[in-house]
Amino acid sequence: MDAAIRLRRAMPDDADEVAVLVAEAYSPYIARIGRVPAPMLDDYRQVVQDDEVFVAIQDTRIVGVLVLRQEGSVMLLVNVAVLPDCKGQGIGRRLMAFCEEHARATGCMAVRLYTHERMVENIEIYRKAGYRETHRATEDGFARLFMKKTILLP
Repeated sequence: MDAAIRLRRAMPDDADEVAVLVAEAYSPYIARIGRVPAPMLDDYRQVVQDDEVFVAIQDTRIVGVLVLRQEGSVMLLVNVAVLPDCKGQGIGRRLMAFCEEHARATGCMAVRLYTHERMVENIEIYRKAGYRETHRATEDGFARLFMKKTILLP
């Protein structure tokens, strides 16, 4: 049986461990998209300082990360990542559910996100979770697919 997962706000001391997690989670996509994915380029010390970052903890190890940024009445899901050896345990689903709960609690009416158009398995996960494609665009040299989900306030 898997150890319980708890979520908490990331602390500045978590930045290095979060960066390693993100690198492990996104490395498999390098060959597919032909370059290092954008989340691997971020400075996580700055991200933890500037954005709302939450970590999923299993035992004493960070096994997932969620980066959010409120944009008025919309929550931008900047990044969600799970350690590859922890996939299939529901950690990503838990982080996505928390994202929507947090967005609702802060008065947001929708969550938006984007991903690389070649990360097809992630796109399918988002679709199954109720996200709908809004458009596609190339930004910073990345072919991105944008999605949005309306959330109901309590």
